[in-house]
Parts: sequence; C-alpha cells; structure tokens
Amino acid sequence: MPRATNAPASRERRKRVIQKAKGYRGRRSKLFRYAKDATMKGQYWSYRDRKVRKREFRHLWVARLNAAVRGFDLTYSRFIEALKKAKIDIDRKVLADLAVNEPAAFAAIVQSLKKA
Repeated sequence: MPRATNAPASRERRKRVIQKAKGYRGRRSKLFRYAKDATMKGQYWSYRDRKVRKREFRHLWVARLNAAVRGFDLTYSRFIEALKKAKIDIDRKVLADLAVNEPAAFAAIVQSLKKA
C-alpha cells in the first residue's frame, strides 16, 4: 500500500503560515519551521496587547484629566468624586477629549461641579 502524505492539506497549511509571516525578517518569513514560531508568538503578543492598549489609554485619560483639573485647584480623585455625587455619567475618555479639544466646555463642567 502506498504511503499517504496528506500533501495538498499540508502544503496549504504551510502556505497559510508563510503568508501570515510575510514582512518578517530573514528566515522567519521564508521557512515554515521558523515562520510557525514567529506567527504563534505574534498572535500571542497581539492578543495580549489588545488588553494592554485599553489599559494604557485609561492611564492616558486619567493623566490628561488630572492635568486639566489641576488648573481649577482640584485633584483627579476629588473631580471624579464630585462627578459621581452630581450623578454625571460622562466617562473618562469623553472628559479627557473635552479637556484637550473643548476647554470651554470642560471648564463649564468643572465650574458646575464646584458650585454643587
């Protein structure tokens, strides 16, 4: 009985891995053995960093808000506390965007919180 190698499926699988590794340097983009490791590691990093990106953006928004409210003699934690007390549901992303792009609107929010 002849030996079955599953050649078409194996070749297709290898081509798919090599295609994913396009743009990598050296043998990582040319040889299946190295491309397989490189793509697996790349997928691991991309999965991990999708979570990290969210974390880093939250840090950025908090830093921007802290810098913005310092100009109004407030701290970030007091500002968030006042927002919760006033039951204003604007997330950090929108508040940070307002602080950077619409300073007048942000100032109005801070002044209304100071009055309350």
